[in-house]
Amino acid sequence: MSRSSLTARPFASDNVPATLQRATLRLNFPPSYVVVGVYRLFTDQSLYKPAWDKCRHGARRGLIVGFAWTCLTYRIQRHIVRSIISNPTSLFSLGYITRLSQTATELSEETFLGFNLPFNISTYVAFLLLGAQVTTIITFFLSRNIRIARQRAWDQTVASRGKGADFWQPYVEEWEVPPAVHEGFSARLGSVMEIWIVGMVVKKVLLLPLSLYPFLGTFVAAGLKAVGTAQHLHKPYFKAKNMTPHQVAVFIEERKWDYRLFGFAAALLEGIPIIGLAFTVSNRIGAAMWAHDLEKRQHHVAGQKSRRSEDVTVMDEVQSG
Repeated sequence: MSRSSLTARPFASDNVPATLQRATLRLNFPPSYVVVGVYRLFTDQSLYKPAWDKCRHGARRGLIVGFAWTCLTYRIQRHIVRSIISNPTSLFSLGYITRLSQTATELSEETFLGFNLPFNISTYVAFLLLGAQVTTIITFFLSRNIRIARQRAWDQTVASRGKGADFWQPYVEEWEVPPAVHEGFSARLGSVMEIWIVGMVVKKVLLLPLSLYPFLGTFVAAGLKAVGTAQHLHKPYFKAKNMTPHQVAVFIEERKWDYRLFGFAAALLEGIPIIGLAFTVSNRIGAAMWAHDLEKRQHHVAGQKSRRSEDVTVMDEVQSG
C-alpha cells in the first residue's frame, strides 16, 4: 500500500482546508506559541487577573523575604563566587576564556572571549545565583497557588477557543508507518523525574551550576530541559485525549524537533530569575494554544482516514459485485 498524504509532516497548505491553513502555519514554527502565550497573559484580562489574584499575596511576601536575603548575603556570595571562578584548579574556573581583574570594581574592564564587559564576571554570576535563590523563595511562598493559577490559565485558554470536553477526541495516528520508540529506559527515567524531590535535585543541584556559567550556560541548560519542559506542559493535552504512554511516546517522537524548539523557548523564559515564574503561567497558555491546533489537525486526519476507509469499502463492494 502506497503512502498517502497522511504521511507528510507537516501537511502542505494545499492538503488542508482553509479553516486549518492558519493553524498549519503556526504549527510549522512551535516557538511562536511561546510568544502567543506571553502576549495573551499580559493583554487578556480574563487570564492575567485570575492568575495575579491567586498569586499576589504570596509573591509580595516572597519578594520582601528575597529582598532581605539579598541585602544580607550579596557581598558574601559575591566573594565566594569570585574565589571559585578565579581559582585555576576549580571546575568553574573561567581563567581560560576571560581575563579576571584582581582589583575589579562592580563595573570593570574584564573581558569575556576577548570582548570588554561593562561589569565583572563575579558580579554577573552572583546576581544569577541570588536570582535563583530569590526565585526559590518566592516559589515557596506561592506554593500551591501558582499551580492552581497555571491550571486555570490552561482551562481558561481552552474555554476562550469555544471548545468543550468533547473537543478532545481519541488519538489518531497521523503516520502510516509510525517511528519505533524504545520506552524501556526512557520511560523509567521519565517516571523517576516526575518524582518531586528528584526533579528538584536535578534542577537545583545539577542544572543550576550550568545555568550560572556566563552567557552560554543559560542556553545550554534550556536546551537540556527542552523536551522535558514541553512534554510536561502538554500533560493536560495527553490526559484529555486519554493517551497511553506508548501513544505519547510515539506522538512526541513524530514531532521531536517541534517539542525541542517549543521546549527550548519555554525553558529559556522560565529560566529567567524571578520573572520566569510569570512565564511558567504564560507557557501553559501557549501550550494550550498549541494543543488546540494539534487537535484540529487530529480531527482533519481522522476525517481523511474515515473517507479513505469508506472509499475502500465501496471499491471492495463494487469488485465483489
